[in-house]
Amino acid sequence: MPEILIQYEAEIWGAIGETFFMVGVAILAAVLVGLPVGTLLYLCRKDHLLENRAVFSTVNLLVNTIRSFPFLLLVVFLIPFTRLIIGTAIGTAAASVPMAIIAIAHYSRFVEQSLLEVPKGVIEAAVSMGASVKAVIFKFLFVEARSGLVLGLTTSTISFISYSTIMGVVGGGGIGDFAIRYGYQQYKTDLMMYVIVIMVILVQLIQYTGTTVSRMIDKR
Repeated sequence: MPEILIQYEAEIWGAIGETFFMVGVAILAAVLVGLPVGTLLYLCRKDHLLENRAVFSTVNLLVNTIRSFPFLLLVVFLIPFTRLIIGTAIGTAAASVPMAIIAIAHYSRFVEQSLLEVPKGVIEAAVSMGASVKAVIFKFLFVEARSGLVLGLTTSTISFISYSTIMGVVGGGGIGDFAIRYGYQQYKTDLMMYVIVIMVILVQLIQYTGTTVSRMIDKR
């Protein structure tokens, strides 16, 4: 191991832990909230099971608005909200709030797109057999779209890692913030490059794992 990595080993592991915390919260929010929101968008579209123009337009506008915000501005914009629910706008926990919100909007769009790829014949057959909306969602939609949902979550997770590099502006820390503070600002280019390599390896592992799992569960 290079000497400079040994020198900053504790700080690097701490930064990786902060990144994992923020990204973990984002993934949890994406699955627990983004998945239902994306499903609602699909169901409320025109000519779909729960067609509702008002609900679709409202949720669609909200998702588009959040996604259209430059993430740094979104972080700043959400500071009062973050302070309200966390009690502070500084730190890793506070940084997880905007991460969770962007995660919900980001993944919900992937969910909607994945569900739209399910052949309409499958849904029509399920409805004709008397399946309830709940049964259609869990026994047909999610089953048919499971490969796309995993790939979407994989792509989203990689985006969350990218977003986490910005969280140093609110004291969120993370591996990206470490690279900027210790590598770039202190002119330790070699340290910055090593950290970049760590991030690249991490992203590659996530992509490989997501692609492999998606391929394994794709029975089409």
